[in-house]
Parts: sequence; structure tokens; C-alpha cells
Amino acid sequence: MLTHSTLRLGQLELAVLNYLWSHEACDAKSLHLVIGAERGISVNTIQSTLERLFKKDLLSRTKVSHAYRYKAEVDRTQLLTRRIDDLTSEIAEGQTNSVLAAFVEITARLDDSSLAQLEQLIAQRKNKDEIT
Repeated sequence: MLTHSTLRLGQLELAVLNYLWSHEACDAKSLHLVIGAERGISVNTIQSTLERLFKKDLLSRTKVSHAYRYKAEVDRTQLLTRRIDDLTSEIAEGQTNSVLAAFVEITARLDDSSLAQLEQLIAQRKNKDEIT
């Protein structure tokens, strides 16, 4: 469960999440081989990053022998939704028209296939709201 405070993530935290979204759970040493070594950072830095993400409720962990194995607790869409919500709350201050106008500007960059997919998602959401 994501916390209610504004969620800020650094580049290393995002790299760790991106890796864990596409791989099984792993420990700090394994993650260091993939992410840390190429960046020239220590295993301790990776471990600290994993701990921060765990405290932000973005990762879960299981103790295996002497090490923790971490896995993503939220998916990419959940995190993206939260970050967009945080940003619009911070900048728009409840001004729904500003948020919608910005959204329309973003959709102007989409191709026809993506627009059709967006229309389908909106229709699904409307149907879901009508049912509940």
C-alpha cells in the first residue's frame, strides 16, 4: 500500500524498480551485479536503496538465509498513477480544468492506435463506475 505523502524517487530507485518489475525477486548482491557494478556504486548503496523502497511500501522482502530477497509490491501502473496524482495535487491545487487541459495536450501527441486504446480504457472505466 502506497503511503499518502508525496512519493519522490531517485534515478537509482527507479532503476531498481524497473529491474524488479521485469524479474523475479532478488537480493542486494544480485542486484548489484546488474545495476550497481555498471554505475560504480557499492553493494551497500544498493542495499540502502532497497531498504528505502521497502520503507516506502514499494517493495516486499523475504529473509532467505542471511539476506533479504526483494520483489516489487506495486506494479508500474499503480506507481505511475500515484506519482501523477501527487504532481497534479501539488501543482494544480484542486483545479480540475488545469489537469484535464494538460491531459488533452498530452493526448495530442498520441497516434490513432493509442487514442483508440485510451477511448477503450475510458469506456471500461465508465462502465465499471455505472455497475458499482
